[in-house]
Amino acid sequence: MPYFSVQNLQKKFDSLQIDVSFSCEKGSMTAIVGPSGSGKSTILRMIAGLEQCGTEKSNAMTKIELDGKNITDEKPAKRGLGMVSQNPSLFEHMTVEDNVAYGLVSRGTKKKEARNAACDFLEKFNLSGFGKRFPDTLSGGEAQRVALARTLILKPSLVLFDEPLSALDAPLRKKLAALIKKLQCDFGFTGIMVTHDIEEAKSICDNVILIENGKIKWQGNSSEFGIERF
Repeated sequence: MPYFSVQNLQKKFDSLQIDVSFSCEKGSMTAIVGPSGSGKSTILRMIAGLEQCGTEKSNAMTKIELDGKNITDEKPAKRGLGMVSQNPSLFEHMTVEDNVAYGLVSRGTKKKEARNAACDFLEKFNLSGFGKRFPDTLSGGEAQRVALARTLILKPSLVLFDEPLSALDAPLRKKLAALIKKLQCDFGFTGIMVTHDIEEAKSICDNVILIENGKIKWQGNSSEFGIERF
């Protein structure tokens, strides 16, 4: 039984109908690639519960399972997921350590304890000494590392990455791609990443799913995925 799976994940737009089924093994990283407008980010948002699946009829057929639990109808906060997007969306009025500690505090951890945990955790992201700084003092790459820390400190069962590196320049993208790969190896989380960059997908992910017009055109090991398929 796969660690994560979606069956008949559907959404209908005027010019696009999404209908996909796929699964991921525990501790794997899967890339979802495809042209703009093919439905990649919408798939992630439906998995996260941030966007409703299609019609009432299709909802009855849709099934999202994580670690043996059916999470199809769970609220986003109850699904055990983490999400990192292109925009870090940090709380501007909070320090870096309070941003990272926020989820722990929301779950009932005492604020001082959560802050200490956040400061220790920041070392893993090359952000030692950043705890007292505010988001408006951070570079794009630093802010994205804080967003990663804020997500991973909660130890989510599945991490969804929605083009997290697309707003960064090429050298920084490569550096952060290597960091995500290292973090995935260190923490062993299961991840799904939407990206336009084929080489990025192959460098970070074990498997690739190619989406075209809302449907899966190809899926398999990333080492077998060539640019000619795109």
